[in-house]
Amino acid sequence: MLGSKLSGTDLRATLLGANLMQADLTEADLRGANLRGANLMQANLARSSLAGAFLSGANLTGGNLQGADLRGADLRGANLSSANLQGANLNQVDLQGAILNETNLEEADLRDANLAGANLAG
Repeated sequence: MLGSKLSGTDLRATLLGANLMQADLTEADLRGANLRGANLMQANLARSSLAGAFLSGANLTGGNLQGADLRGADLRGANLSSANLQGANLNQVDLQGAILNETNLEEADLRDANLAGANLAG
């Protein structure tokens, strides 16, 4: 699915380990989706709904999640290096052990987020 154009699509499904590198998922509905271990490197998830999604171990390096709704999502051990999370809703997100090197968190809502062991360098 490399570079797929799936903007606005309802993807509330099991996409365990899927390769969605550089996919256009703008405004996609991924609420509760199982994306554990998925490759979302450089994917565009701007304004997407990922509330309650399972993204543990996912690779979101360089991804665009600007304005995305990630409330209650599981991002344990996910790689979000150089990702854009500007204005994203990360309320109650589990980021335990996540890699957030050089991640843009400007205006992101991190209330009640679990950042235990997360790498926030850069």
